[in-house]
Amino acid sequence: MRRVVLFLLVPYLVLVLMFTWLQRSMMYFPARVAAVPTSECGLPPDRIHEIEVPVADDMRLAGWLALATGQAADDSADGLAKLTDGRNLLLYFPGNAGHRGYRANAIADFTELGLDVVLVDYRGFAENAGKPAEAVLHADAREIQAWLAGRGVSAERLILFGESLGSAVAVRLAADLCREGTPPAGLLLRAPFSSMTETAGHHYPWLPVRWMLIDRYESIDHIGDVTCPLTIVHGTDDQVVPVRLSRNLFEAAPSRSAAGVERRFIELPGVGHNAMPREPIVEAARELIPGSEESNGDQEHAG
Repeated sequence: MRRVVLFLLVPYLVLVLMFTWLQRSMMYFPARVAAVPTSECGLPPDRIHEIEVPVADDMRLAGWLALATGQAADDSADGLAKLTDGRNLLLYFPGNAGHRGYRANAIADFTELGLDVVLVDYRGFAENAGKPAEAVLHADAREIQAWLAGRGVSAERLILFGESLGSAVAVRLAADLCREGTPPAGLLLRAPFSSMTETAGHHYPWLPVRWMLIDRYESIDHIGDVTCPLTIVHGTDDQVVPVRLSRNLFEAAPSRSAAGVERRFIELPGVGHNAMPREPIVEAARELIPGSEESNGDQEHAG
């Protein structure tokens, strides 16, 4: 019996150690390039601009500023001056793979709504140095928000948009801003999860992920402090992040924002994680823009 136990236990422990050692390489899939030309966005040159945001460790993170349709910088090399014009700005936190060039279509869609868009790649993505990890992603998100505030974009003008892993970064930033009494204009989440531990447990039920996981992204611990308007969009056939984890997050959020706007859950039947149509996301962003028509009652839609 001892031999049988050792025969089974030793390989299992080796497997646990291997997954523990490799977990971040299984969580983040950056596309590394020397640069991401703004031409990849497909917007006119006077509406898409390269930016660099200084963060901790003497690093600068590269990203894009896309100006809303109808806006153009007087100097095509600098669109930052247009940030003081008073429009709402969508701060985009992408998923765990690729780089900002992969989100070109989404960026362009949001600018068609009259929103400026800022997407700064995470550490280790595109041309950015460093390595992604939960603590640095949250800290860098605060630095980006502070950088925008220093250029005239107050928190109340921000719509925070997070997709998949980026939803956890957006939730944490929204919660921090709300706790400080400066809530953003809205929070839009595409295929979010309640926590990375629950997501990993779904994929690896035979591993002790609650003991192993380093980057835990416990959004469910922070969503209760989000007092700005909230919309979640998720597909029912999502095999990466089960829709039930998104619903768990939704149920833990306040039913109304501080201003009385009801939370919304938009369920897309038959839609998978990487096959979500753009239209429901764009429409959800439109409805979060301050001044747009709002409806009463918890919103649940099938698209």
